[in-house]
Amino acid sequence: MNAKEFLIELLKFKSITPKDDGALNFIALELSEFEAFFIEKEGIKNLLLTKKFKDEGEHLAFCGHIDVVPAGEGWQSDPFKPIEKDDFIYARGAQDMKSGVAAFVYALKEARFNGSRLSLMLTSDEEGEAKYGTLELLNFMKEKNLLPDFALVGEPTSDKHFGDTIKIGRRGSINATLIIKGKQGHVAYPEKCINPIHDFAPVLKFLAGFDLDPGSAEFDPSKIVITDIRGGLEVSNVTANDLKIMFNVRNSLDTSIDDVKAYVEKICEGLNYELKISQSSKPFLTKSDNKIVQKINQSVQKITSQVPKFNTKGGTSDARFLAEFGVSVCEFGVRNDTIHAVNERVSVEEFEKLCLIYKDFVENF
Repeated sequence: MNAKEFLIELLKFKSITPKDDGALNFIALELSEFEAFFIEKEGIKNLLLTKKFKDEGEHLAFCGHIDVVPAGEGWQSDPFKPIEKDDFIYARGAQDMKSGVAAFVYALKEARFNGSRLSLMLTSDEEGEAKYGTLELLNFMKEKNLLPDFALVGEPTSDKHFGDTIKIGRRGSINATLIIKGKQGHVAYPEKCINPIHDFAPVLKFLAGFDLDPGSAEFDPSKIVITDIRGGLEVSNVTANDLKIMFNVRNSLDTSIDDVKAYVEKICEGLNYELKISQSSKPFLTKSDNKIVQKINQSVQKITSQVPKFNTKGGTSDARFLAEFGVSVCEFGVRNDTIHAVNERVSVEEFEKLCLIYKDFVENF
């Protein structure tokens, strides 16, 4: 089958996180000339397909996920029965990211490669906790001495126009819960209460929307974003016993979790408080002059005539795990204007050009 036919078949699998619904077996059969390793842990299925070409040279990998978010309500058609209409293919996962996976498969089948090894890394748990997904693949590959030198993640990175964006890094994500402790009491006797809301009110302006660093050419400032504030009993005659504030920081390489902790401790000095803070993902950056960035940039310009911008915006992706293992990584894919939305769709023209880009990228790496 051709690349578009393969994509349509792949979209039929109801691979809602963390299930693969047979999609990984389907892909392995299509790339039967590649050695297949199925790595499963805690119900999460992962697949490594790898092929050695020669003893010396560089190991290049594609990385992606076949799991999708739930379809939701309000679709014009069955989200797992793809339809082609007005030069678009509609189905859950069309953009995020089965179009990228199908284009990977096309490139691996069709392209000539001059390096030592080509691999395809796929997981069924990118949209979920990602605890036993790409991390398990990387641990397995490390044990087998199969870690790639370079990896391209096929997330939908393009914004307004296909080919306009290459992700060369991602911000990290720090989550925190701050509890200001007080003493509940009757509002008529405020002197007998310790009102945590009143105590924290002067401090709020130093937390809400505060930039912990000025940002850089690659990263926006690491901003504190409050996501929830609550306290009290939802009555008007009792003061709160404590005040709970939840916030997130999408941090750059210039701000660490220790920096966030130290800042909160500083502004809360003198208050009775408790802080719980954790990092769910770490930031990374691949320099724009790195070989993988330059090679995908050349292929994108060649096929689309677009000059991509390099950025680190958006949420997290599995590229962060590759970076932690010392793999030079960047991301490129189709536009992301309908990801996770009702009536998710991908442009047929974009998908066909993505296939050509990946093929050119492999052949000229």
